[in-house]
Amino acid sequence: MIRRKFLTTQNKIMIILGIDPGYDRMGLAVLEKNNGKETLIYSECVKTNRKDSHEKRLLQIGKGVENAALKHKPDVMAIEKLFFTTNQKTAIKVSEARGTALYVAAKYGLRVVELTPLEIKMALTGYGKAEKFQVQKMVAAILKIDISKKIDDEVDAIAAAIACPTRSLN
Repeated sequence: MIRRKFLTTQNKIMIILGIDPGYDRMGLAVLEKNNGKETLIYSECVKTNRKDSHEKRLLQIGKGVENAALKHKPDVMAIEKLFFTTNQKTAIKVSEARGTALYVAAKYGLRVVELTPLEIKMALTGYGKAEKFQVQKMVAAILKIDISKKIDDEVDAIAAAIACPTRSLN
């Protein structure tokens, strides 16, 4: 187990690994929540090569998530639940990529918080049907960062980490 626990004089510092599941691109973000303040520690997008075999792409995704878990030692993984209305072929591959991330969480003893897109939007904007740009704007405002050079999947992972309800995890 790689969990670490830091205590402040008032509240526990929580390290959250945010995941936006994807097969071509999986968004990863590590966020620190400390006494109501959020700080982005790390974010990236694991991109897989379309020419590689399916299992090799899942391995690459798994290594990316595992590297983030080993380096940053999160307490919890906040991962977006999948919602698909079309293209079952894509849905299966993304589900398998999500399963790879959940495997890493189980391997390292991370608590898992699954959030629907609606829950993430509600947590960030107060409106469950907010547009993508509204969520992105709130990510930038909450963390006081420039997200213009970040890929959408990366910003979505950051949003999942921000939306993670740490109060119930302490």
